[in-house]
Formats: sequence, C-alpha cells, structure tokens
Amino acid sequence: MSEQRIWIRGGRILDPAAERDEPGDVLIEGGVIVAVGAKLDASDAQVIDANGAWIAPGFVDLHAHLREPGQEYKEDIASGGRSAVAGGFAAVACMANTHPVNDDPAMTDFIIDRAKQDSPARVYPIAAATRGLEGSEMTEMSALVEAGAVAFSDDGKTIMDGGVMRRILEYSKTVGSPVITHGEDRHLVGEGVVNEGPVSTKLGLPGNPAVAEDVLVTRDLMLAEMTGAHLHVAHVSTKGAVAAIRRSRERGAHVTAEVTPHHLTLTDEALLGYDTNAKVAPPLRSKADVLACREGLADGTIDAIATDHAPHAVHEKDLEFTEAPPGLIGFETAFPVVLDLVRGGELSPLELMRRLSTNPARIIGRPGGSLAIGAAADVAILDPEMNWIYDPAKGYSKSRNSPWAGQTLKGRAIATIVAGRLVYDVDRGVLYP
Repeated sequence: MSEQRIWIRGGRILDPAAERDEPGDVLIEGGVIVAVGAKLDASDAQVIDANGAWIAPGFVDLHAHLREPGQEYKEDIASGGRSAVAGGFAAVACMANTHPVNDDPAMTDFIIDRAKQDSPARVYPIAAATRGLEGSEMTEMSALVEAGAVAFSDDGKTIMDGGVMRRILEYSKTVGSPVITHGEDRHLVGEGVVNEGPVSTKLGLPGNPAVAEDVLVTRDLMLAEMTGAHLHVAHVSTKGAVAAIRRSRERGAHVTAEVTPHHLTLTDEALLGYDTNAKVAPPLRSKADVLACREGLADGTIDAIATDHAPHAVHEKDLEFTEAPPGLIGFETAFPVVLDLVRGGELSPLELMRRLSTNPARIIGRPGGSLAIGAAADVAILDPEMNWIYDPAKGYSKSRNSPWAGQTLKGRAIATIVAGRLVYDVDRGVLYP
C-alpha cells in the first residue's frame, strides 16, 4: 500500500492506550501518526471531516474464518479483508480450519503473502495446535511462529485429550504465543444444535447444554494455572464459563478471553423461527448467560470482543436446521451491534474501543490499539449515530449468513485507515486494492 498524508479533523479522539477521550485532530504521514491534538494545521493533507464521529485505533479481530485456501466460494482473503475494513477492522486473526489446514509453515507463509497482495486489512494467521486439527499430534510451534503465526488453536475441533492440551500449553511458553481454546466438551454436546433449555424443547431440536462449555473451559483453566501458559478462551457464551475465568484470573492465571457480538446481544429465542443464520457454535444461550457475558466484559473478566466471522454459502445455510453449518458473518455489523453496551451504560465509548482494539492487539502481541505519535496509522472513524439498513448482499463478504439482515442498525464505520492508507470510505466503498 502506498502511504498518504491524511488530516482527520474535528472528531472525538478515543485512545484507550493513553486513556484519552477528548476532541481533536489526528495527522498521519509516512504510514504513522505524527500529531494528535486540537486544531492541527495540515492544509496540504487529504482532509477527512470527523465532525460528530469518533476517531479510534483500528479494530483488531482475534477470531475470524477467511476460508482461503480451500473454500473460496464462501470467502477468500481479499473479500474477507474488504469486509473487515468496511466494519472498522484494521487487522484480522484468521483461524486454521482451512483446506488444507494451516498446520505447516508453508501454509502460514501462503496466507501472509496472499494477504499482502490482496487484503486491505492486516491478516495474522492462527496456526493449528495439532496436525490436521485431529487433536493428537502437536504441530511444530516454533517453526510456525517463525513463519508468522500469532497463536495456536484447533478452534471448533476441541482438543478433548487433556494430556495433549497440557503439552501444547507447556510448549507454547517456549514460543511465547497464546493457545486459544474452543470450550465445548464434544461428548456432552453430542448432537446438540441449540442451547439446551425451554427453547430447544419448543423447537424440538437436540440441545447443547451450557455445562459442555463450563466443563471444558474449567479443565483448560486448570491446565493453564498448572503450566503457567497463556490460555485464551474463545467466544465465551455461558454464565458458568465467565465465573470460572473470573476465579482463575483472581488466582493469578495468565488467562484472557473474548466474547462475540452475537453472544452479547442475542438469546436462544432468536432461533424460534428456525433461522439457520443464527445457528452458531457455541449456540446462542439464555438471557442469564447473555447478561453474565456483558457483566464479564464490563468488569474486565473478558478482555476482548471478537466477531467469529464464519461465512457460509446460501445453499449451505438453506438446509434443515440440524444439517446447516454453524456460523455467521460479523465484520460489518460488529460495531453497531456492540454499541448497545454503550447505550445501556455498561461500557463507556473508551472502554468499548479498548475491547475492540487495544486489548486484542495486546493478546496476540501485535502493533495496534494506539493513536500515539509514532504508532502505525491504523485508524477507525466511527459515526455512533448513523442509522442504516444492513443488506448483506450490498456488503463485501461473499456470504450472506447474518441474523441482522434487513435490520436498521445504529452506528457505522465511516472510514478505515490501515498503515497510513485510506482503505475504506462509507461513500466510496473499499478503496484498496
């Protein structure tokens, strides 16, 4: 990307890294932030008018599925990157469940090279923790980190063997990378496709009990405490898991966690119409679980918001509920959906930005989440008051599987800058490549 001189003028600066919440301007030159303050003078720069908008570090998504290589009909690195910047995300960490699996340095290299060529967003590969995501043989972590992997996870293929998980955690300490756990005991999940409870009974569908998450998360927290490794808990969805993470952190464990926009705002009642676009893994839970996740995010038990962007083709979602794959697209709707926490007084705008940018960048040890002078110029400009109708067909993902399709949303990313280049403008669309 070629760099630009950009003057972002007259917005509300929200920089969690500096605890900064004040009106002002941001000046970008040479791919970095060169000035932040009130009434800057940069008449020779490209001007972005941020009046009424927030100026924040570009979002960093810890959990996304870009599907390349192997399932490019659902998404590829180019389309995923375009969708990401349209939602204010400057960087995306992508999961390893590609075809073939990202369990080899050559595959990590491929993803990074393809992203440099095709994606307006930065892309950070998360490598498989076990070969082929089969849960038995550990991958070559040191070689994968050297190739550019930022973390390790088998994601939806839960590592059920506790001995294997222990060895992975132990070795992860030597390479200094987090291990991401998908907290579902597959034996307890069984054939469950929705949260076990009154809604699953009404729907007549097999239930996935909350305890399946509680048990697996608790096991991995105990292993993290024993090994001293950095465990990151993906897409927390249950009250029990939030409580377990809170207790583990209080005991001093190196544990971080994320929650998705859908697990923060939707309950299992969203499935009463059998909408497969709201079928996710772990499933949407009860109101008590949603409230616990919101409380955990607000009090710092949960560090970050991650989309778990999981695109699927229309024909794949247009099946019987039990047969349709779980997952929804989430880049372009994440910001307006989680603004609900600000409107409800649970998070300040600055704290919301911390959980979308500063904390995620810290968890994977990559630049981002800061508007400091000299920092990489990854910036999101956000209008918290904009009302718009979300139409996935007019978005940038190749897929359409969103439960918010056709809804009026409030709040939108209106511009995104990555490495000093304006890559998205709400009026002109994605501007790169």
